[in-house]
Amino acid sequence: MPRLTTILLAFALTFTLSLVRSSAQAPATTEHKSYTQLITGSSQTYPMMAIPGGEYMMGSPAAEKGRSADEGPQHKVVIEPFWMGKFEITWDIYDLFTTKNIEKEMAVRYPEGADLSKTDASTRPSPSYVDMSFGMGREGYPAINMTQYAAIKFCSWLYDKTGLFYRLPTEAEWEYACRANTKTPYSFGADPKLLGQYAVYKANSEGAYKKIGTKKPNPWGLNDMHGNVMEWTKDQYIPTYYAQKASGKVNEPYAPTTKLYPNSVRGGSWDDDAAALRSASRVGSSPAWKVIDPQSPKSDWWMTSASFCGFRIVRPLKTPTPEEIRAYYDIKPIKDFGF
Repeated sequence: MPRLTTILLAFALTFTLSLVRSSAQAPATTEHKSYTQLITGSSQTYPMMAIPGGEYMMGSPAAEKGRSADEGPQHKVVIEPFWMGKFEITWDIYDLFTTKNIEKEMAVRYPEGADLSKTDASTRPSPSYVDMSFGMGREGYPAINMTQYAAIKFCSWLYDKTGLFYRLPTEAEWEYACRANTKTPYSFGADPKLLGQYAVYKANSEGAYKKIGTKKPNPWGLNDMHGNVMEWTKDQYIPTYYAQKASGKVNEPYAPTTKLYPNSVRGGSWDDDAAALRSASRVGSSPAWKVIDPQSPKSDWWMTSASFCGFRIVRPLKTPTPEEIRAYYDIKPIKDFGF
């Protein structure tokens, strides 16, 4: 798998869309403005916010209340411009990916641009044996319980539908976007008493996630970066990675995934206390997230005990080559044989 350094620094491709149907269609150039991505062959759209490039201090200062050791030492990170989804990916969009019949039914209703010749070959999740929303809500609610592998394969499916390269954010990109030029524990400041205005979390969730966008966005227009559901990143979770960066032992802008557990998720969830929702807070995935999965080996696609985990996607301004894109998408699942 190519390192993200290669991905971010590769020559930009010029995407020429065969038909611009409406303002909901992504721009055909790399002009860096926010836009709304039309999910062709459906009524679904997904707003993408333009995130400027820059540099920031990743991690939290030693004196920050609620801080964990894996958040330090703070270190300077340079970020290239990119787009990030305004919201977490919802079931409305994710179900098109997971269920080929739903995608085909929607394409009949919305035939404009609904060429399914590429997505017919998409690798899709095995059917879930239970409703993965667990009755908490589906239309307008964030999709949950997918593995990191499934989230990457969703991005591959979306590439086949749109011709645009989408992927998971790195930890560094995620925190940079969450902070939105702030240095405080949260993007709105340091007072956790204000958290209820910006986040769905344990104190106000009533034991379930909520529809996307019900709380105030951060300064860069991103909703639910704090709370609602945790969000997958591309990184392997390594508690000492910041220390390794500071000492010069590693120079990569992200930690490539080499084993199934743990991988990094960010943002905290509806089931977390305020400290877990801080911009710098880090969490690693766990085999316990599949504890009620009856399969052996465990599913490559679903994490039946991770109703707090979802994802949002990014698109780098500098697009990798087609070969690099396929290398990113065509990863093989790391087999999980349980505990």
